[in-house]
Amino acid sequence: MERYFNITGCCNPQEHYMVNLDSRLAQIKDMVDKGQYFCINRGRQYGKTTLLDALQSYLRNDYTVISMDFQAQMSVATFKNEKTFSKAFIDAFVETAMFSDETALMEIAKRELTSVTNLVELFRKLSVVCKLNDKKIVLMIDEVDSASNNQVFLDFLSQLRGYYLIRNKRPTFQSVILAGVHDIRNLRQKIRPDAEHKHNSPWNIASAFEIDMSFNVHDIVGMLTEYENDHHTGMDIQKLSQLIYDYTSGYPVLVSMICKCMDKSGSWDDLSFENAVKYLIREKNPLIESLINKLEDDKKLRNLLYNVLFLGQKISYNIDNVVIENAAMYGFISNKNDCVSVANRIFETRIYNWFISQEATDSRMYSEGVNDKNQFIQGNQLNMEKILEKFILHFNDIYGSQPDKFKEEDGRKLFLLYLRPVINGTGNYYIEAQTRDQKRTDVIVDYLGKQYIVELKIWRGEEYNTEGEKQIAEYLDYYHLDKGYLLSFNFNKSKQTGMKTIQVNGKTVVEAVV
Repeated sequence: MERYFNITGCCNPQEHYMVNLDSRLAQIKDMVDKGQYFCINRGRQYGKTTLLDALQSYLRNDYTVISMDFQAQMSVATFKNEKTFSKAFIDAFVETAMFSDETALMEIAKRELTSVTNLVELFRKLSVVCKLNDKKIVLMIDEVDSASNNQVFLDFLSQLRGYYLIRNKRPTFQSVILAGVHDIRNLRQKIRPDAEHKHNSPWNIASAFEIDMSFNVHDIVGMLTEYENDHHTGMDIQKLSQLIYDYTSGYPVLVSMICKCMDKSGSWDDLSFENAVKYLIREKNPLIESLINKLEDDKKLRNLLYNVLFLGQKISYNIDNVVIENAAMYGFISNKNDCVSVANRIFETRIYNWFISQEATDSRMYSEGVNDKNQFIQGNQLNMEKILEKFILHFNDIYGSQPDKFKEEDGRKLFLLYLRPVINGTGNYYIEAQTRDQKRTDVIVDYLGKQYIVELKIWRGEEYNTEGEKQIAEYLDYYHLDKGYLLSFNFNKSKQTGMKTIQVNGKTVVEAVV
């Protein structure tokens, strides 16, 4: 029987449409068979717990699996000292064996794990348990983040490491799997931040866990196909799967939330997808709250993301940089062509909106967008030409007499400040990462099922401008659109501002110059 990755909350409570997980489980079992100890560190709501549940069933024929949860089974008080921790660990171990129907192991543990007062005694007796049990034991611990700031937990890891190193002489666990957001080195930094202990991890025996837990397009196709077979909605499975992947990069809970929104709407077309994305960008949820909290608390993270998103800087993806390491650990960024990239479009748009909201209250450009909003909607469509025309007027009014106050990198921020209240509540936008750099960026606006592409660029001369016109024509062809928009920020004293319409390779390009 195939095993599937449950997309929590997707569709009706009684109907779980899932992504096949067999290939991933087989890779993890290979690590277990080799006796490897490792950590599954992924961002929040990335499916770690669901993976452990599936893995427990997958390994059951070959191993005795003890899958514990430190958050549910261990309170803060249990980490007070070795004695309280050891007692709590034994109780959780026995309890887990009982509810996992591992009766033989439960009886062995109840008999052998007695009168323990410290970690040394605990591991001596756990070694006996491992020897007496009929099968090799795999220990899995979820929510190890609950052990943050506890030296006793690091001492526990040290004992695990010690027995791992002498496993040919003393029986011990076949494999130990820890799951959480933070890796063990980060836990140690929280407890002992001084340089002497920063990199002296008690978990340096761990093998790298490089299995991709995100969903690819094929995974999403399988899930939607299962749903379609039950509900016969007539959806375009391949197209919709690609759209979901394009916006989420396969982040499991984001995939789930989009599917849940579309199922609730009763429609699986482009417009219902757009509305689902709009919901994710607008509404609060624990994952997004975690992202925003980190932005508010970490100035270096803010600067990193601002430089990437608004300045178009190409920042090398160097995992030895602690800011980049932490951002990757939380799942906020990814490595794209060896450069830092925001993990997915949903996160990126939320981050853009957060930065914009920090300036919106004091921004005249944002206020003008609020005031002008009702002028741009005609027959449920945006009049993008008029938006650009009004933007030029406001820009020249604000900066025309004091151009020195305008910085080149402010261009895209000012346009987004003006655009955001215009489409807010009805449309979405995102920045095409492949074209974002210090000279050029493309804004894609989705509004009631129709797309509008606006290329923003700094004027670098007529030849460069002509090249930009060709680029947007190629981009329009990729999106199967006939019309696009080019907004140029020109700082030449002899510049000619205004609007013009040109034809490029069979495409209509409306060019606005400020």
